Amino acid sequence: MNRQLIRSYILLVAVAIFLFTVPVAFTLTKQLRDDTELSVLREAKTMALLLGNSDTTSCDALTKVAKAYGAETPGNVQVTPTSSCAPDLPKPAADAALTRAVERNEPTTDWGSDFIWGKHLTITVPVPAQGDAAVRIVYSTSDMTTRLWQIWGFRAALALLVLAAAAAIGAFVARRITAPLRELNSMASKFSDGDLTARSPVTGPPETQTLARTLNQGAERLDTLVASQRIFVADASHQLRTPLTALRLSLDNIADGVDDEFVREDVEQATAEVVRMSRLVNGLLVLARAEAKVTAAEPLPLMDIVRERLAVWRPAADERGVTIALRGSADGRPSVLASPGALDQVLDNVLSNALEVSPDGGTITVRVEPRGEVVDVSILDEGPGMSDAEKSRAFDRFWRGQGLTGKSGSGLGLAVVKQLVTDDGGTVTLTDAPGGGLKVTISLRAASRSGG
Repeated sequence: MNRQLIRSYILLVAVAIFLFTVPVAFTLTKQLRDDTELSVLREAKTMALLLGNSDTTSCDALTKVAKAYGAETPGNVQVTPTSSCAPDLPKPAADAALTRAVERNEPTTDWGSDFIWGKHLTITVPVPAQGDAAVRIVYSTSDMTTRLWQIWGFRAALALLVLAAAAAIGAFVARRITAPLRELNSMASKFSDGDLTARSPVTGPPETQTLARTLNQGAERLDTLVASQRIFVADASHQLRTPLTALRLSLDNIADGVDDEFVREDVEQATAEVVRMSRLVNGLLVLARAEAKVTAAEPLPLMDIVRERLAVWRPAADERGVTIALRGSADGRPSVLASPGALDQVLDNVLSNALEVSPDGGTITVRVEPRGEVVDVSILDEGPGMSDAEKSRAFDRFWRGQGLTGKSGSGLGLAVVKQLVTDDGGTVTLTDAPGGGLKVTISLRAASRSGG
């Protein structure tokens, strides 16, 4: 917007300069041309009068005046042959202008070009009372051309200086005008990163002040609503988990005290459903927290978090003989922008799914690869993989693929992963792993070194 304002301001000033300077320059050019023509014509008429007198005194005066004029000006005086008057002066070449001047008894003017002027101004004046006599002055326009360049060059330089000053003033004014908008943009950026405490100062013109007040009021309302949601999530977590835990304990106690095999089987099925409901509630609560976006993304050490989560999942993998291998080309300790705790949940959900579909004795490969402004974390399993139709629905809530080996999943794992990653400005993609299986690629924004 600053550039647009500056360009508009410079364009306005340029139009004003053009409308004022160019007509003035043309007027001065025309005035220079008219004054020169009038001066040369006046001198030519004076010499024509002297030539027309034809007496000795007039002829001597003509010779002196013509030589003095040639010495002091860029003009060259020429006269037609008339008896013995001014024999030392050059004679004009016979041409149409000379013929027209003599025949019509009228002065002729030839600038040598239709565009401003040529190299010479030629004025021919007939001599009164002599039908075949005339005086011609060939006036060099070199001095006029120099003056012309001065007229236009000075105004062009002045115009450039004015435009430069206009650009500087325009930049200053544009920055002042857009300063409140930059404050509003900064506030919006903080909001998008999850900082709901950001507020914009109420400054600038009345319209901007009104907008700032409206946004600040909306921010206050949104902060209040999010705080209410946090309280709801915390209360729901406690209110839902407690009775489910109690119900599971009760079912376990019933199972321990029942000898009937059929009753025990029913109790075990009920217990499995309670466990499944507990996981579903936990998944919904995690998804609610992710949608609330209660924390802002910040630089986090990616490799430390990855190694920590792999260490947590290796014991469960070892029980089934599954190997978890860490690979990649990440040098040093790359940092990524993520909300604290979100990346842990993302890795846990993806590793849990990979372990669930991996065959006994299989391998789960985790790769970390920086790629410009993002860092890719890929988890490859050796399970049955997914068809294209399944991949298109994998991030839907409560959807479970046919290839999963277990029955306890809630169908919220990948939905939670996508919500958490996209909230932090990343992406999640599902592709086929080489040799079979599924490859989950999590692309996270790389943090600058100063920020990490």
